[in-house]
Amino acid sequence: MGPGFYSDIGRRARDLLYRDYQTDQKFSLTTYTATGVAITAAGTKRNEAILGEIQSQLKNKNVTVDVKANSDSSLLTTITVDELATPGLKSILNFVIPDPKSGKIELQYLHDHAGVAAGFGLSKNPIINVSGVLGTKSLSVGADVGFDTASGSFTKYNAGLSYNSLDFSTSLTVNEKGDQLSASYYHLVNPLFSTAVGAELAHRLSTAENTLTFGTQHALDPLTTVKARVDNYGRASALIQHEWRPKSLITISTEVDTKAIEKGSKVGLSLVLKP
Repeated sequence: MGPGFYSDIGRRARDLLYRDYQTDQKFSLTTYTATGVAITAAGTKRNEAILGEIQSQLKNKNVTVDVKANSDSSLLTTITVDELATPGLKSILNFVIPDPKSGKIELQYLHDHAGVAAGFGLSKNPIINVSGVLGTKSLSVGADVGFDTASGSFTKYNAGLSYNSLDFSTSLTVNEKGDQLSASYYHLVNPLFSTAVGAELAHRLSTAENTLTFGTQHALDPLTTVKARVDNYGRASALIQHEWRPKSLITISTEVDTKAIEKGSKVGLSLVLKP
């Protein structure tokens, strides 16, 4: 019921405008063992390359262990502990084998009027990331800062504020070290059919470049949703997503440059299977 984390600022508009859109071919299959271990096999075809990964997840009380192996011969392990020492506090440890400098620890704390996240690498001169949000579920303000201890310089400093109601959300953020101003808008027009509209305007100060994106979504039935978006550069995208069984989704999306239709369109397919 609190303001959430900094990444939640503008999330409803971002999900509407960008979530589930893709031009790759993706497949994901999840199964569960008798002991409760979740095993997920996934593959992605991107251009002519095929990327694969296998992930296993084990939960025991408030501890979750994720181990993910991919086609790059790397092994990513993530250990998450919920309700660490006090309610609302979560710790996350992740590292990649065989990279000895990849270790990272993150602490997250959620409160009714605050959300704080801090992370740092397990190396001699780590990069430290700290973000915080103050306010309520309706109105919040926050900042996100990154600092490189090796060079003694900031890698990022962002700030934002948001207003949320049951069917309306708007946000204003300053990103990329103050070079980009972004404003977003989301409105749930018809809750019965999940009909919503949204927009995002981004202005880059260094180049005076503006990017305006409009999007909408509508549920054809309780299991099928369509979405569409277009920006001021003439790039248009659309998708249809069908939940043919609980948590199992098939998504078909397409993207076309309306100012260069002769180049053809891009088509993406995603299939997620869960028992």
